[in-house]
Amino acid sequence: MKLRDSLRLAGRSLAGHRLRSALTVVGIVIGISTVVIFASFGTSVQTDVVGEFEDTAASEIIVTSGDVGFGDSSGGPPIPTDLLDGIPAVTDYDVEQLGGIDGVEAVIPSGPIDADAVTVGEETLARGVQVTAIPPAGFAEGDIITGEPFESGARGEIVLTETAVERFEANVTVGDTVTVDYADASPEEFTVVGVTGSVRGGFSSAFSPIFYVPIEPYYAEHGSTAPSASQGVDQRAFPQVTLVAPPDRVTDVQADVERYMTEDSDAIRVENVNDVTVQSTADIVDGIESVLADVIRLVSGIGLLALLVGAFGIANIMLVSVTERTKEIGIMKATGARNREVMGLFLGEAVLLGLAGAVVGIPLGLAVGYGAAVYAEVGFTVPIIWLVVAAGMGIATGVVAGLYPAWRAARVDPIDALRYE
Repeated sequence: MKLRDSLRLAGRSLAGHRLRSALTVVGIVIGISTVVIFASFGTSVQTDVVGEFEDTAASEIIVTSGDVGFGDSSGGPPIPTDLLDGIPAVTDYDVEQLGGIDGVEAVIPSGPIDADAVTVGEETLARGVQVTAIPPAGFAEGDIITGEPFESGARGEIVLTETAVERFEANVTVGDTVTVDYADASPEEFTVVGVTGSVRGGFSSAFSPIFYVPIEPYYAEHGSTAPSASQGVDQRAFPQVTLVAPPDRVTDVQADVERYMTEDSDAIRVENVNDVTVQSTADIVDGIESVLADVIRLVSGIGLLALLVGAFGIANIMLVSVTERTKEIGIMKATGARNREVMGLFLGEAVLLGLAGAVVGIPLGLAVGYGAAVYAEVGFTVPIIWLVVAAGMGIATGVVAGLYPAWRAARVDPIDALRYE
């Protein structure tokens, strides 16, 4: 019996029991569509997040002291955490020396200002407030969504992140007045000059309500200091410094920066600083991709459970089919059909059920995944590899689930089968 004939007979048998076949396919459709939904949405989020970092910070090197900026990613590269976790240890002298390293185009120190609350009108935000001092160079081209960056040395000017704006019920816009309640001084009023989506080295700015003020003069007034071992005096000290280098020289510049920070810097000699970390954006992106890939694999595994249920459904329906068609099998064998041809016929039916599940489940999963991406406002990415995996799983499910029923059909004795009622 030719393969074409086997598939034709298998299709005719399934068409003869449309409802039963459709209900069997549903289990496979649910499993495959679940895998595709999670894979497509997860891949879309991964592409969007990683693309944002690569587009805005492809040439950045982040120097941090203490645990600031990077957390454990389960054995993989570090991933961003919170600026407030670090120890201010990178002194003004270190900043000056870093600026002199060949290939460094800009040095952007940043540090937290000790503030208890921020008030807009009658509304006060006292929980999770983060006021950060940075120079104007901390805003890259395109970072400012509305308004403009503040100028160096400007008093009374502040830039808010989108998340900070959203924390207030009032519609905070450029020109509004914001009051910062310092922990160590009297409150001060600021004028909102801009709203930003991100800053250089500010990986938490998209997730935290951060208020940016000029590093001059505010960090000298409200920031931290540390002893400079090389200068013998206390100097301003920062938990994080962002360096900008040409994209094609990031690796070499990073090596020179790491050599200075671990061997000659003031930061490595500050008390309680156990480590100074030097990471490029590429390292951080690798960590983010690793974590997101693990999440995609984890949630896609939920679909495998549904596929397992679908496999039992195919095995069950095929065993029923073998029993119902025992006499038909006897006639086939009596007229010359070999065991492998009988086995191929029933295995073909199981494969067609799995293939049908893939044909329906993949488009359904893509459609739902696209809807989720649109709702989350991220670009939709088609996970080609996962589509191939999903199709393969559908066919493999049919093969595995149909092997035993097909083998059982091939073992039917033709004489007993012809007497079967």
